[in-house]
Amino acid sequence: QEEKLRHKELKILFQKSFSRCRRINRMLSNESAPPPAFSRSNSQASMDSTSMEDFWCEVESIKESSEDGSDEATLLEFKPADEGELEAEWLQDVGLSTLISGAEEEDGQALLSTLTRTQAAAVQKRYNTYTQTLRKKNKHTVRDVRDIFGTCDSSFSSLVLSICTNITTCHILVSLSKEKYHFLSFFRFGLTEVGDLSPEDMKKIRYLSLIELTAFYDALGVELKRNRAERVRGRENGLFGVPLTVLLENDQKKVPGIKVPLIFQKLLLKLEETGLETEGILRVPGSASRVKNLHQELEAKFYEDAFDWEQVRNNDAAGLLKMFIRELPSPLFTVEYLPAFITLIKLQLQALHLLIMLLPEANRDTAKAFLQFLKKVVANEGKNKMNLWNVSMIVAPNLFIYKGKRANQQEMQAAATTAHIVRLLIRYQDILWTVPSFLISQVRKMNEAAMNNSKRQLMFDKGGAVTFPPYLQSDIPEGVIRVYAPLHSKVSMAIQLNSQTKAKDILARFHCESRWVNQNIFLHEIGGNIGQHCLDPDAYMLDVYRENPQAEWVIKPKAS
Repeated sequence: QEEKLRHKELKILFQKSFSRCRRINRMLSNESAPPPAFSRSNSQASMDSTSMEDFWCEVESIKESSEDGSDEATLLEFKPADEGELEAEWLQDVGLSTLISGAEEEDGQALLSTLTRTQAAAVQKRYNTYTQTLRKKNKHTVRDVRDIFGTCDSSFSSLVLSICTNITTCHILVSLSKEKYHFLSFFRFGLTEVGDLSPEDMKKIRYLSLIELTAFYDALGVELKRNRAERVRGRENGLFGVPLTVLLENDQKKVPGIKVPLIFQKLLLKLEETGLETEGILRVPGSASRVKNLHQELEAKFYEDAFDWEQVRNNDAAGLLKMFIRELPSPLFTVEYLPAFITLIKLQLQALHLLIMLLPEANRDTAKAFLQFLKKVVANEGKNKMNLWNVSMIVAPNLFIYKGKRANQQEMQAAATTAHIVRLLIRYQDILWTVPSFLISQVRKMNEAAMNNSKRQLMFDKGGAVTFPPYLQSDIPEGVIRVYAPLHSKVSMAIQLNSQTKAKDILARFHCESRWVNQNIFLHEIGGNIGQHCLDPDAYMLDVYRENPQAEWVIKPKAS
């Protein structure tokens, strides 16, 4: 009877999910259309052609700034690579260097065991190209692809249904087995933001995102182009022209745990406090001489807290903000995947979502802060006269025309399409910064496979005798979880779950103390088949518990 009720509940959930996805599809129907024609002609009086003029004016402004010497040239080395080398790099980037080295790496085995059929086909295609290239070069014997994929388990039969083909978040993973009929979707498990998972699990998310993105391009017959990783010669200190990772390392000595560079935060804060209502903000340039002087003064005084922000005019602050982005030794959206971003015009949000998951943490956090600021600029359109297209056209050249490599006219024209990508980034950022639920499901399976391998190895080493960690030996009844709250006077509490219990209901049981009010406190799922997962307050706990019954449940502040 319970199983029948569960099936009925899932049927209702599916109908609601399908209806919602259809509404989102209708909302996004305009996104399938190409952006306005990219022309430098002033003959059209439309807003789109005016916005396109903004794009080319910004390009000219960037060129003048570079010629004036305010942008120091970054020297990069782009070396040609044969197809085999590119595929070898791809296999390394998705965590499958074991296929190249031949070593039996645990993570590589776990990853292979959890791939869907389309993902496995993408890996197999790259591995075949790699091995064929090696054979042509008379290199060492390589493993046959059947030796790699012939032993994959039934997880290969996982069925991924894309109810909404334009938006990854609406993916619903349906697993069919003898034991259960299970919908895994954000409607029951809540939304997971990019900062809600442990670094180890986010690393696996990036592996799976690249595999899924490649499979997605393969299915559509579109080549996933990428540049080779460049050798960056960036500065080791200062503010502008310093790699994000180096800048954050320096800033974290002053403010531990910071994720967005201090100078970038200060520029955003300055503009949010006084510049959001400034007409033409971002579009109208500041004084070139003032911006140059401010740049030099910031480099000298910023870390001494001696810089006077009151002297900075809003348009000059906008110029410094754009200069910071342009002078990054490696672009904010990474040089490897700039070609992929440019081809996104055909693929829309689903591929864009996966590309966001691929970004290094420092790039992703900085990009998120920047896009949140741009959303505020657009929200003040009535006063600053900067609509979504205006902002997209101004920002796109700063993000996608990379100064480390001289672009020809064809590349410049292709870069113009990225204004449409910036528009999507701004408009749908609340969706794009969440982790697709089907990728989280695959990470759980990877972790389970790795744990099972470790248990088998431990049993082999111990001659069959094995002791498991305490959280695996729990005698707590089915459907009851013990929640730990180290910061609360009541350190722990056993809670009986039902089908309607949400994470916020559990939090409410502990929120009786005044010192907890308005604090950044969340329920975390720790261990079992996940590293650490900060749960959405609207997540249904019985579903999360059934997905990971061996987890520990801890209430604590969310990571900054």
